[in-house]
Amino acid sequence: MNFGSYDTYVDETADAADAADAVDDGRGAGGFGGGPAVRALDTEAVHAGRDDLARQGLHAAPIDLSTTYPSYDSRAEAARIDAFAADGAEPAGPPVYGRLGNPTVARFETALARLEGTDSAVAFASGMAALSAVLLVRNAMGLRHVVAVRPLYGCSDHLLTAGLLGSEVTWVDPAGVADALRPDTGLVMVESPANPTLAELDLRALAHACGSVPLLADNTFATPVLQRPAEHGARLVLHSATKYLGGHGDVMAGVVACDEEFARGLRQIRFATGGVLHPLAGYLLLRGLSTLPIRVRAASSNAAELARRLAADPRVARVHYPRIGGAMIAFEVYGDPHEVIAGVRLITPAVSLGSVDSLIQHPASISHRIVDAADRRGAGVSDRLLRLSVGLEDVEDLWADLDGALGTDRLPETAGAGREPSRTALRLPERAADR
Repeated sequence: MNFGSYDTYVDETADAADAADAVDDGRGAGGFGGGPAVRALDTEAVHAGRDDLARQGLHAAPIDLSTTYPSYDSRAEAARIDAFAADGAEPAGPPVYGRLGNPTVARFETALARLEGTDSAVAFASGMAALSAVLLVRNAMGLRHVVAVRPLYGCSDHLLTAGLLGSEVTWVDPAGVADALRPDTGLVMVESPANPTLAELDLRALAHACGSVPLLADNTFATPVLQRPAEHGARLVLHSATKYLGGHGDVMAGVVACDEEFARGLRQIRFATGGVLHPLAGYLLLRGLSTLPIRVRAASSNAAELARRLAADPRVARVHYPRIGGAMIAFEVYGDPHEVIAGVRLITPAVSLGSVDSLIQHPASISHRIVDAADRRGAGVSDRLLRLSVGLEDVEDLWADLDGALGTDRLPETAGAGREPSRTALRLPERAADR
């Protein structure tokens, strides 16, 4: 089986604009979960979770800020609560209490499930709350062992390694997943493209190796615009919705797209532990989804061009950019990465990613600082690696800022006339028509 490479590539000779054309229209073979119609991803992004509005005489989705709701039939209410406690199905009828569910948040959940091609989705107050709920669902079944592939987001790595929720983790290379499974293995977790190296994995091969153990794929970097892991066999699709799904740096959230059976367990954990998403955040996420395809494609086009220029720059030792495209770049510099961070003026030096504006950070100092240094370096996160989240600014302005931050005095000592710098070979995503 081909589990993919820990390296990522972009072809220097390809046209950078191809990145924007690398995504299909989102019409999956079996349609999208949550409804009978097969609609293009761009259409789902605009209409999913909103299909009932016109019948209600509404155009924009309403925001329901209520924390509680009137109930004059306490016997019927008791029956509904008993049913939820028994199986985690969403209570039928009107809302009961904000921790049990909220109509505005439910619209976002419906829309995200449609985009990812799953039956259901369950939203949380943050991506880490969402991952914690997944682990607690499996732990409650006595399945505390997790098999995981590095790199993962630093806090995800820490949550597993520290065993804060009672989980035990075995770290493996992709090819070692099947051999690491045990009777008490409840989950296999991967990121593809991975944070921050953008390493890509063969999700279909991994899902096959997992057998009956659920594969959780963190799809935060790719979004359903670039890949839908459920189509490749992942049972669980995790997002830090703070990133691309919201897209404007003003909402914090997490969400798990999955089958309805698993969603029921997640809802029970959410109710018991309280990691609910605020309705206003649910509204902002629903609105964010409507522009997700156009934002991701435009930012990906910028990123592909910047990756090409960085790969040709003698001040840059190596560039990582995924085959599927995307708006994230990782690159290693010959000089001091901290000086690059301090030198940007247009790009914001900040943690997080996926916003309309560009952000740059030093993973070894921030997002992955909590990971043991040896484990971090072993996963390819070098001390000279920078992670760039490319936004919607003009690409020439972005390049001017990067060029200035890289400086004129940061060439490697061995660089000279006629010598090519060491860097990853780049290959941009194929044109959709060539696939």
